[in-house]
Amino acid sequence: MAKASAGQRKTEGRVMHEFKHGELKSGRGGKGGKVKSRKQAIAIALHEAGASKYDSPSKQKKNLATSKRKEARGETGQQEREGKSHVGARAKRESSRSMGGKNAKTTSRRSTPSKPTAKRKTAGRSTRRKAS
Repeated sequence: MAKASAGQRKTEGRVMHEFKHGELKSGRGGKGGKVKSRKQAIAIALHEAGASKYDSPSKQKKNLATSKRKEARGETGQQEREGKSHVGARAKRESSRSMGGKNAKTTSRRSTPSKPTAKRKTAGRSTRRKAS
């Protein structure tokens, strides 16, 4: 079997992280309950990453693309629990309500300051008006 690509390894790592923290669920929509078996977690990780030897190459490609879309939208268990909008978002943006994040109300500030706004000049004009 060929070596897993960087994207596949990242997805596998994310799924195993979810398993370790009790966020990995089985079945469609997570209705099967929490995954308790490490072997099952590994099988899910390989399937989501498109690295399972039991899938055809086209199915593997489709599975990886589906996982990457899910990560980009912030719909993975890890992202929803940690309140991140995408994988690799280091507390820059909290997940929104539509993403199902638990702490959707809070917003974190960026480490770099925003651009200062330019003040209007009023030197040439008189601010008072004559009463008539």
